[in-house]
Amino acid sequence: MQQLDLFYEGKAKKIYHTDDPDLIIIHFKDDASAFNGIKKAKIKGKGIINNEITTIIFQDLAKEGIESHFVKGLNERDMLAKKLDIIPLEIVVRNVISGSMSKRLNIKEGTTIPNTIYELCLKNDKLGDPLLNRHHAVALGLTTYEDLDEMFAQTVKINNALKKLFANINITLVDFKIEFGKTKDGKIILADEISPDSCRLWDSTTKEILDKDRFRRDLGDVIQAYQQVLERLKNRK
Repeated sequence: MQQLDLFYEGKAKKIYHTDDPDLIIIHFKDDASAFNGIKKAKIKGKGIINNEITTIIFQDLAKEGIESHFVKGLNERDMLAKKLDIIPLEIVVRNVISGSMSKRLNIKEGTTIPNTIYELCLKNDKLGDPLLNRHHAVALGLTTYEDLDEMFAQTVKINNALKKLFANINITLVDFKIEFGKTKDGKIILADEISPDSCRLWDSTTKEILDKDRFRRDLGDVIQAYQQVLERLKNRK
């Protein structure tokens, strides 16, 4: 597999064409950002850890019958993936109240809820990734009601699988965000990454934060927290 030109660079990853038009290479960077890019830093080794965590999680989801764009790992920073037409929406899954929802609705962080909350956001940093509802997304021509139904159905399965995976290593999956894309034949599958950059993860016993909030909130020991998540995933029974 030959890496060709760079065709997209985001806050945490670079994406390259390959000599196969249906495949891309995703390169995980050490860059960290928060608050829509206002706060930035480099955290040595973060990209390596996120690549390995994402690989483990996508492989586990595949065993649960959940398809993603992941094909295989290439090296410590690079992943081979299917090229998708990305749907410009994020689905945020909240199992515990935290982060922006806590602030937005003045609810104490860590509040448990009787149901899972699913939010839809527009992927647009300049606008601050605003919340949408289904009707906004369809009216803006971003997707269809049928495709939204499929994305949310998959999201429920992903959440159930991830909660079980993390509970097995004594981590609470507080919330996370995911993206979807379409294959060339129109099939909707999971895209992007699942890592401490895109999830809130708390130690179930101590409530220690093991995710990007350590960077957002200047808590320190960011790489140590990410490494702890990786080691628990690798050493689980």
